Amino acid sequence: MKQFKPQHFTAWAEIPVRDLDRGVAFYAAVTGGILEKVEMGGDPVAYFVTEETTQNVSANLFVGEPGDGNSGPTIFLAIPDRIEDALDRVWQTGGRIASDVIEIPPGRVAYANDPDGNRFGLFEAI
Repeated sequence: MKQFKPQHFTAWAEIPVRDLDRGVAFYAAVTGGILEKVEMGGDPVAYFVTEETTQNVSANLFVGEPGDGNSGPTIFLAIPDRIEDALDRVWQTGGRIASDVIEIPPGRVAYANDPDGNRFGLFEAI
């Protein structure tokens, strides 16, 4: 089998939230990003808008049962500023900070939980 080296290894990510509007408000406030509500497969979702219009590597929120905040995969979301500022926004908008800031070779990360309890990560590129 030929080695597979895609431009982005994550094709798509989905985050379950109980209330789509509340989820959109939370993730938009924390990341500074834009989420657009659409219908996919007959269900309402909100996807993170990216600059890339072809082969869009992104994520969406959907109405579903959130994780327990301690297990399963973790999605890391890019932020436009210092990770401490993003963590402050997590706290201010009803989320919970779940770790200290961690230095890694390409930047800085931290773990948090959204208001529904989903664990996610924040990534600040250096």
